[in-house]
Amino acid sequence: ADNYLVSIFDYSVLLSCSALLVLLQGTTIFPVLTSVLHDSKEFPNPHEFNPEHFLNKNGSFKKSEFFMPFSAGKRICPGEGLARMEIFLLIATILQNFTLKSVVNPQELNITPTLSGTGNVPPAYQLCAVPR
Repeated sequence: ADNYLVSIFDYSVLLSCSALLVLLQGTTIFPVLTSVLHDSKEFPNPHEFNPEHFLNKNGSFKKSEFFMPFSAGKRICPGEGLARMEIFLLIATILQNFTLKSVVNPQELNITPTLSGTGNVPPAYQLCAVPR
């Protein structure tokens, strides 16, 4: 059975889809979306950073319904479209105007995120932006 982590008031509960859970009307439930990103059925080695989770066999981007950075359903972020456009424009502008170079050998970079109370925090990196 599939399992999902949700937070009900101040308690985290692991729910199994085959289990029956009775909730009172008006109970506030907060889904913990990171539990979906750690589903081993969708993502092999879910606790390791692996960009190939989002690539098909040809190396092209594949959309995954398990990746929900802007939430889902009625609580989805209304600014998702604007945020995606802003990120695209920022990255495109940087790549059009600069050549990015690592200050250390890329093979020596540690890409392991730091665990925090609310999620994974990527480590800080230094880049050299050389004008084109």
